[in-house]
Amino acid sequence: MGFWNLFVTSTIPVLKVLLVTGLGAYLALDRVNILGDDARKHMNNITFFVFNPALVSSNLAKTITFQSMVEMWFMPINILFTFIIGSILGWVVIQITRAPAHLRGLIIGCCAAGNLGNLLLIIIPAVCKERGSPFGDPNVCHTYGMAYASLSMAIGAIYLWSYVYNIVRVSSSRSSKGVEISNSSAGKSTKESSSSPSEGSWTEPLLSSSGFTGAEDHESGFALPLENTPQVSGSNKIKQRLEMLLKMNLKKLFAPSTIGAIAGFVVGLIPQIRKLMIGDIAPLRVVQDTALLLGDGAIPAVTLIMGGNLLKGLKGSEIQKSIIFGILLVRYVALPLIGIGIVKGAVQLGLVHDNPLYAFVLLLQYSLPPAMNIGTITQLFGAGESECSVIMLWCYLLASVALTLWSTFFLWLVS
Repeated sequence: MGFWNLFVTSTIPVLKVLLVTGLGAYLALDRVNILGDDARKHMNNITFFVFNPALVSSNLAKTITFQSMVEMWFMPINILFTFIIGSILGWVVIQITRAPAHLRGLIIGCCAAGNLGNLLLIIIPAVCKERGSPFGDPNVCHTYGMAYASLSMAIGAIYLWSYVYNIVRVSSSRSSKGVEISNSSAGKSTKESSSSPSEGSWTEPLLSSSGFTGAEDHESGFALPLENTPQVSGSNKIKQRLEMLLKMNLKKLFAPSTIGAIAGFVVGLIPQIRKLMIGDIAPLRVVQDTALLLGDGAIPAVTLIMGGNLLKGLKGSEIQKSIIFGILLVRYVALPLIGIGIVKGAVQLGLVHDNPLYAFVLLLQYSLPPAMNIGTITQLFGAGESECSVIMLWCYLLASVALTLWSTFFLWLVS
């Protein structure tokens, strides 16, 4: 498969995303006002509760079987590695750039969660259809490729909505509390003195406030220095952490996409249910067809929302350039290099069966741009929407070049 064919194959899916993003930005213009703030909020809710679960469950149920799950057991672990390593690298970016509190969850999310569903569902079939593909017969490649992409999408959705969702939630709630405390402290300082407060006079009430002794104010994990507060015993710390975990109730942990993934596993892995719903002669095939129909709306809806948020980001975002550069470095340099070592090591140890397409998908999971649903999450919590849009803009602008170069190298590795 020549470099030019690979370049076209890798670029066209990303260009499609950019075109729909541009349409979303146009619809969000004030003079058009079709995709304004309220419209994006309502579309987010529909995507969150309807489109995403349908997309995950329908594709998973159609392509996953017990035999394929046994063969692909390493993929959930591989995706977990991308989240863990990405989170660690995101924390490093936060420390180096001294990112503001309300963006910390967003930065970790963008570094940890790649677009493990939408792009793979577009790229893998396109690669299989290309002449000279190293993956053999196009039909066989497409069947197995869609199974890999569907499992990747399902596992990615579980990790995204159970981990990144709560990371952004905690970060946004902590920053909101910080603003409230700062405002109340500023009000007290204004009453006590007519002069402008210095930086030290703004910080001192925060450090000595009794509000920071409870578990609620530590739920983000990024605590302020507590030199002026009494030491907390080990048992109290454990109690605080348990209270923090209890706040992550099942309703928030099991987001609709996670429930959709569970439903897809149940249908795909249980033969009796699969025969009822999957296939041209299945008695309940209308249920699967309806889920597929609804799921088709997820990708364009999420992309349009991202375009609308992008317009807002271009108007008023003041995100540091170093944060954008750090995320790009993590997603397009550090993660792919680490991923090569992990996947090649797994192949050498016999943990991954000798299948070039499977190895290619595992490698590709480390080089994808951030998940577009991160924009949906920031919209739901109203934290870092404009900054997320700018991050997505740069990540997806550079994705065509990065994906093309890494795909070329990955194909050379698995050939």
